Parts: sequence; C-alpha cells; structure tokens
Amino acid sequence: MGRVIRGQRKGAGSIFRAHTKHRKGAAQLRPLDFSERNGYIKGVVKKIIHDPGRGAPLAVVQFRHPYRYRTVKETFVAAEGMYTGQFVYCGKRAQLAVGNVLPVSACPEGTIVCQLEAKVGDRGTIARASGNSAVIVGHNPDQNRSRVKLPSGSKKVIPSNARCMVGVVAGGGRTEKPLLKAGRAYHKFKVKRKCWPRVRGVAMNPVDHPHGGGNHQHIGHASTMRRSAPPGQKVGLIAARRTGRRLGGKSARKD
Repeated sequence: MGRVIRGQRKGAGSIFRAHTKHRKGAAQLRPLDFSERNGYIKGVVKKIIHDPGRGAPLAVVQFRHPYRYRTVKETFVAAEGMYTGQFVYCGKRAQLAVGNVLPVSACPEGTIVCQLEAKVGDRGTIARASGNSAVIVGHNPDQNRSRVKLPSGSKKVIPSNARCMVGVVAGGGRTEKPLLKAGRAYHKFKVKRKCWPRVRGVAMNPVDHPHGGGNHQHIGHASTMRRSAPPGQKVGLIAARRTGRRLGGKSARKD
C-alpha cells in the first residue's frame, strides 16, 4: 500500500486551509429588502480597498438604514469605473449605470453585468473575478426567467428578479502580465492557500503518487481516470471527455 498522497491530505485541511487572516470579509450585494424590491436605495462609495488573495478590488458602500437612525456598510466587488464619492443606487427603479444594482428584468438584452445572483437573494455568486462579466441574452416574461451568458461562454437560465451589478469587474488584464520570477508566485499564493510550488506526480517515487517511479519521467499508463476511482488513485485527467491539444479556432470546436 502506498502513502497517503497529496490529493488525499488536502481534504483534511490542516496546512491546506485557506489563509483568511487579513481578508476584508465577504463581498456581497445588500440583503434583498422592501426598498430594493419596490423602489431604490442610495449609497455612497466610501473607499476602494484591496482584499488579499483576491484579484478584484472591493468597494465599501455606505447606505442609510431603511428603518433605524444609523448607517450600514456593505462590501461589493468593485466594477470597472467605480470611484470614491460615487453614488450607487440599488433597486428595481435604479438607473442603468455602471455600479448600480438592479434586477435582471430591468436590464435590456446585451447589457454587460457582474456580481450576478443565481438565485433570488443569494447576494451575488456569478461573474465576480477580476475582469469578468456576464451578458444578458434574453428575457421570458411569461415564466419570469432570463437567459445570461456566463464568463465561461455557457448560457444559463436564472430568475428575472435576480439582481446584478451593471458593468465589468475591475482589475481586468491581471493575468496578462507575466509573474517572471518565483518570488512573485510565492507571494501571490502565500495569501491564498498552500498550493505552490506544486511537485509533478511523475517526479515522485511510486509510493508518493500513481505516476511516480520508473526510469525516465513517464506516467506509464493512461493519464485519464474514471470518476468513481478511490482517493489515492484518482489523479490525472479525471472523467476526461477529450484529451490532447485544442486545434483550430473557436468555430472549429464542437464541445
């Protein structure tokens, strides 16, 4: 019997847990309330902040409490073009402007949005990474459903009263600049979790990995693996629909 491999050890947590000490908290839309369902509520962007381990900047938006004499601060994922002092409007009757939050049904077809709700009131789960956005494809008022194009290119049907933020997530183009040196990769992943440097399976001994061992670094068997394989054996291209290089443009790809 071989050793407990890296993929199995990750499930237990321990040193593989996320590094959350300096993070600024969950980035979410406002909790869905009466003022958003029926009218709108105005907030002001107090500051744009960096969140360690996240590529996109965050916007701290201050709202007046709808019922009590106090202010409430919410942390949104910042859209490209947001600035401190900007007024942000959230609700059904808000205008279609960058940074505003409104239901998908209020967005015409072709609108570019981000921080999109998959379910009504989940406070934004789709298109939240830096530079990402979704596109409103169409509406079906009879069934209260809307069709959106996700950042991956796939299309999804969501409730029309789910909310979204107008615009593209800020921090786009982040991956276009090469890291160039190991020190930058070290600091990039240090604030995320223990996932760097990553030793290849073929560079290990047979006891450490199913791909290990042998003269010359080679796998020695198919790199694909079935979905039902037990932990410790489940490495490589898991339940691969296809393998090999992708050739041709997007039009040539069928999957």
